[in-house]
Amino acid sequence: MEENLKQKFIKTVEDFTAMTGIYLPDDVEARLREMSQQETIPNAKTMYDCMLEDVSLAKELHRPICQDTGVIQYFVEVGTEFPYQDQIESVLIEAARNATLKTPLRPNVVEPLGEHNTGDNTGYGAPYIEYELVPGSSDLRLRMYMAGGGCSLPGRSKVLMPLEGVDGIKKFVYQTILDWGVNACPPLCVGIGLGTCAATSAMLSKKALLRPIGTHSSYPEVAKLEDEIRDGLNSLGIAPLGFGGSQTVLGVNIEAAAHHPATLGVGISTGCWATRRGDIVIHKDLTSEIKSHIKSLEV
Repeated sequence: MEENLKQKFIKTVEDFTAMTGIYLPDDVEARLREMSQQETIPNAKTMYDCMLEDVSLAKELHRPICQDTGVIQYFVEVGTEFPYQDQIESVLIEAARNATLKTPLRPNVVEPLGEHNTGDNTGYGAPYIEYELVPGSSDLRLRMYMAGGGCSLPGRSKVLMPLEGVDGIKKFVYQTILDWGVNACPPLCVGIGLGTCAATSAMLSKKALLRPIGTHSSYPEVAKLEDEIRDGLNSLGIAPLGFGGSQTVLGVNIEAAAHHPATLGVGISTGCWATRRGDIVIHKDLTSEIKSHIKSLEV
């Protein structure tokens, strides 16, 4: 790959990474404004006003919307005909480093157990990169997530007995949010994964969190459960920021996979009110389209 092309590739991902820390994705900001308008409890309305002021100031000052810009996670869907597959990892690492130093983003990566901060959000397995191949495509779809210390706290994964069924899933999710949700800066985006084991369920829950608010599972039974859990969590009255209010979640997304008849894995990942995720498609000629922040970038 020619050096000038690689630098263009790096700069595209670098700018995308910085943008994701500064601007809320369109769906999250729209839902936050909708919830603010619907809220009637005075303390809750005050909290929403503070959040929306934060959103406006981040845009105006071009600074990260939260001081905790998290650990950077990239989810890569790469076409089998994308010409620069062997450069992806090095490009993402360099882009994360550049975005950290130039934006700036808070350096949050510390070495395993040694706890030494690397200073630029790169290190052992950082940024985190997950790959999926897309047969016949020449595009690279890059989704990223900034996993902050607060919004990552309620992450849990567990294997239930199959007979626990839907009620067991709900109990697990409700108990997790009751235990830790207030520490994750609600209202929350909630991603739930259903699979065979703890590992697959946890990964599915993170992928569910990457889906836009308001989308539903293609499986009717799972889509119904998304709405039921959303309504159940809203009835807890935690949000916003734990001050009490009529709604606790921005949305609930579930990703489900077939499971073993003897096990029912459930995972949960959460995003705070300032859920920072992005979605960009990079074509084989390195032109690109940002899918998650169309309205935000018009401001």
